[in-house]
Amino acid sequence: MTSLRDQARKGGETQASAVYARLRHDVISTAIAPGQKLRVRELCARYGVGLNPLREALNRATRDGLVCQSDLRGFFTAPVSQQDLLELTRARCLLAEVCLRESLLHGDAVWEEGVVIAFHRLSRVPRYAPGHVNELEFDPAWEAAHRAFHRSLVAACGSSYLIEMDAQLFDAADRYRHLSRRSALSGTAARPDQHQAIMQAVLERDTPKAVALLQAHYQRTTEHGLKELARSSSGA
Repeated sequence: MTSLRDQARKGGETQASAVYARLRHDVISTAIAPGQKLRVRELCARYGVGLNPLREALNRATRDGLVCQSDLRGFFTAPVSQQDLLELTRARCLLAEVCLRESLLHGDAVWEEGVVIAFHRLSRVPRYAPGHVNELEFDPAWEAAHRAFHRSLVAACGSSYLIEMDAQLFDAADRYRHLSRRSALSGTAARPDQHQAIMQAVLERDTPKAVALLQAHYQRTTEHGLKELARSSSGA
């Protein structure tokens, strides 16, 4: 029988996880700007929680690299820069080659089906929610499907550590993707679907092509991010 103490602990963990999910979303989507100081009391009011679950969420976000902490500044969202984006992209490309090669080497028909299903779901969801194109806001359903597709590519690599590292780098890169929405919007409708090309190469078991396409996909996102960072720094 579960004790009252265990129930209270479980409830606190559940609340902290819920707060972390909201904080993580706000940081990745740049609803909370990069480098912004995180005032604990303000966040408690924002999320409607007490100090303990919020601090646990902040500590978890710090471990994931989304939030930083220092003795002088306290908590603040991880800053962004052109150099950081370039280093991040290099790490993603190196890890993608390992993970995707391993998935293609060990993945079976069930894994292939998972990739196809993930792409099918992604392709059926509008990138922008109706009425939000002008605000450059991505549809949350598309965001979830996009993340699921990329996760499906590495799902058969055989290492939970590699999968977790890939997910962490995905989150870090996603912040830059959200920052670069303005640069990326022009010509979006006419742009070929890179995800479909990656899926097709996977189904063909063409490892060099699949890896090259995935890395090019990351590089293209980086180009938009660099443009937006340059635009922001120039005050345009």
